[in-house]
Amino acid sequence: MSDTRVLILVGSLRADSFNRRLAEAVQAQAPAGVSVDIATGLGEVPFYNEDIDGESAPVAVTNLRDQVAAADRVLVVTPEYNGTMPAVLNNALDWASRPFGAGSIMGKPLAVVGASVGQYGGKWAHDDTRRSATVAGASVVEDIVINHRYAWGEDPVSDAETVQAFVDAVAKLVAYEVAA
Repeated sequence: MSDTRVLILVGSLRADSFNRRLAEAVQAQAPAGVSVDIATGLGEVPFYNEDIDGESAPVAVTNLRDQVAAADRVLVVTPEYNGTMPAVLNNALDWASRPFGAGSIMGKPLAVVGASVGQYGGKWAHDDTRRSATVAGASVVEDIVINHRYAWGEDPVSDAETVQAFVDAVAKLVAYEVAA
């Protein structure tokens, strides 16, 4: 049997972001039988514009759609920006949802986790991402919840329990059965 392919969409473009580093830790410690890829090129994807979509969509869009289509599952690892999801993540979901009803994210099991400075650890961003992904057509796994809150100066990636919780989220996402 082939590996289950999980694609991680990281909501932060910063090279050394905690969420990117958590995604890399998950990739390195993926459960047996699971291959994890981190989506590339999200920063090059233009804002969604129906005028440039279709047969001649930009290469960055085609690459994103191909990465999502090739995955069996999608894990979103994201911080919270101003009480919601980062624009780069919202944009990725917009493009992956098109063409309407047949986008690469359609029916794909998807979970949202992440770490963020702040009182709620990214809860609002994660709630907004789950809602947007549901509207986009993904099969959102509601019971995988990690809103890891950390304080300035802390490094959640150095905490083995935190990393293990993210790895366990991947295992739970892989085990998720889409309702028929």
